[in-house]
Amino acid sequence: MSLPEVFRIALESLLINRLRSVLTTLGIIIGVGAVIGLVSLGRGVEAFIASEFESLGSNILEISSSRPESPNRDRIEPLTTVEADDIGNPATVSNVAQVAITYGVFGVVTSGAERTQLSITGVSANYASVRSWPIELGSFISETDVQDTRRVAVLGLDVVETLYGVRDFNPIGRTIRINDRTFTVIGVMNERGGSFGVSEDEIVMIPISVAQTRLDNARTRDGGYRVTRMYVRVVDEDFIDQAISDIRRYLDEAHGVVFADEQDYTISTASDILDIVNEISGILTLFLVLIASISLLVGGIGVMNIMLVSVTERTREIGLRKAVGAQASDILRQFLIESVLLSLVGGILGILLGAVASAMITAAIPELTVTVSGDAVLLATGVSTMVGVFFGYYPARRAARMKPIDALRFE
Repeated sequence: MSLPEVFRIALESLLINRLRSVLTTLGIIIGVGAVIGLVSLGRGVEAFIASEFESLGSNILEISSSRPESPNRDRIEPLTTVEADDIGNPATVSNVAQVAITYGVFGVVTSGAERTQLSITGVSANYASVRSWPIELGSFISETDVQDTRRVAVLGLDVVETLYGVRDFNPIGRTIRINDRTFTVIGVMNERGGSFGVSEDEIVMIPISVAQTRLDNARTRDGGYRVTRMYVRVVDEDFIDQAISDIRRYLDEAHGVVFADEQDYTISTASDILDIVNEISGILTLFLVLIASISLLVGGIGVMNIMLVSVTERTREIGLRKAVGAQASDILRQFLIESVLLSLVGGILGILLGAVASAMITAAIPELTVTVSGDAVLLATGVSTMVGVFFGYYPARRAARMKPIDALRFE
């Protein structure tokens, strides 16, 4: 028989038992739909994370203290304002546009009867500019505020909501107390959001000089003050590597670092953090896809089971076909095509299910754009076809090896 004829006969056999065919494909439909949905969700999450990290700036370096990896060194030399000034000097580090610094201290913030505990962030005047974080109300901390150690504060929206009940409250000009010291609110930052359960909007910023001298004693031996973090804006991301090399050379000398594993600081970029997050999300997506693939295995077993039943039911038909001249290869192709058709139709319906699931996720979480990609469709189609071939081969081979006389005698 020609291949089109075999295909026609296989399709007619499936249509005769429509309900059984539909029930057989359910495992494939659910499995493919789950795989498509999870792959699309994983990519949507990665795209969302990438867009969030773009707001940090691709040309921003973040420098913070960290414990050395070497067992021969356990002390951590703090980052200081003197070092920040040197890093901002073109003679020390080339291609640096600005250096913003922060110093964090734990504090209790009160306004009337409301109070909250959080880390108070002392910042330099250029912090908002370097972090590309616009002000929503009032003004940001100025260089004069830092130099004169003025007790002024800028609030994040989460803190505004905690202290005043609603996020759209205007607290400009009101006073708050931080560790029993009075501060005047001069600004409210624009909504920043956050990730991994940490919100950047839960922040109180004050002049870094106040945090270092009024809320703590952060004086250092080099005549400066301790710094929690430095944010270094490089003139262009093409000079990132050169800037990192210059900063490492300077800090290694300043901190007495001889070997790389003795470094007591970490320099990270938005792309570094993004690579780590994408690697974690990729592993998680793969894990979820593997779990969802169990449905494909169950669906494949279902296809094999139904095909075995079909072979048994049509034993006399197989014997009759062979008696009138059908070859074993014709019988093999017929049942194999039936198995592949079942899996392929299930795969197509599974793709539609995955697309619907992706659309529902996007509607439920507007921040995520979850779309079905072409390679995911090709993967699902290929996998469903292979499932049909793999799990349909044994029943088809069993049918092809029947002897005509035994098949015609089957009751």
